[in-house]
Amino acid sequence: MMQPKLKSKVRATDREIGEVTRVIVDPLSHEISHIVVSMNGSGERQVAMTFVQSVTDGLVELRAAAGDILDLPPFKRDEYVTTHEVEIAHLEEKVHVTPGEVLVPFPELEKSVKRRTFFMNFTHVIGFLIGLPIAFPVLRYLMKPMYSPFDNGWLKVGNVSKIKQDDIGFQFKYKRKVKEAYMPESEIEKNVWILKATPAVLDKVYQGKDLEFKDASGKAVWTNKKDMPYVAFSGKCPHLGCGYKWRQHKVLGQVFLCPCHLSIYDASGKVLDGPAPRPLDSLPIRVSATGEVEIIDMEFKAGTKTQIRII
Repeated sequence: MMQPKLKSKVRATDREIGEVTRVIVDPLSHEISHIVVSMNGSGERQVAMTFVQSVTDGLVELRAAAGDILDLPPFKRDEYVTTHEVEIAHLEEKVHVTPGEVLVPFPELEKSVKRRTFFMNFTHVIGFLIGLPIAFPVLRYLMKPMYSPFDNGWLKVGNVSKIKQDDIGFQFKYKRKVKEAYMPESEIEKNVWILKATPAVLDKVYQGKDLEFKDASGKAVWTNKKDMPYVAFSGKCPHLGCGYKWRQHKVLGQVFLCPCHLSIYDASGKVLDGPAPRPLDSLPIRVSATGEVEIIDMEFKAGTKTQIRII
């Protein structure tokens, strides 16, 4: 079946009822789940693709009568965001509609746990605690690499000549070798966001004092000087560890935006909106006389108000 196009006429089994104004996409499957139909002066209705009989160039035919479509609840625009506001990787490969009219549902956050789910999880926890004394020595052996000291070596990520404007986030990608538990060593691709900050943004980042990084024993690893203009942020959102992007927001201007749960940060990493519990995580950074950027790759536990280093 062809994909519904914007402005396509929509015909029910008994008559023409309006036109397609938007499409709604499932963010997981990347499939169109609904079309939004402007009902010729009777508001908009959200029509599931299961109602669609066929799609041709400029026409969507439904397998329901006009009255059935009018009986559907009115379309609630405030429950959705556009793909201008939230980036979904590779969506454009499957959905060929003007991006600003492609909608995805707001994620459902912090739902209360149902009673049945609670007791099921409680039973699993009890079983885990009973088996822990037996399993711990084996797990300790298998995960021995996880107890090794943090790697505080410097990694080269690029040159600041790529940054053309102040207070604009620029993403540098790099590769790092990792060793997890008993798995063989592997190389993964990571990223860091770096910006050349104006004094106003630097003041918000450092609040008038240098930023010191320490290892697990409390020994100083590195200090970012408050007057050094380049700032580095970990590429993972502090909420749940998703990757975020530098985007133009229709109200807030240019910001860092996480597509997973819509946390929004300004150029200094401060949380402007969303469920993120703390600002973006700053990283140790140094820049050579020739502009080469080096960072110490650190990761911090997601979902906590305070930084707890895990890598």
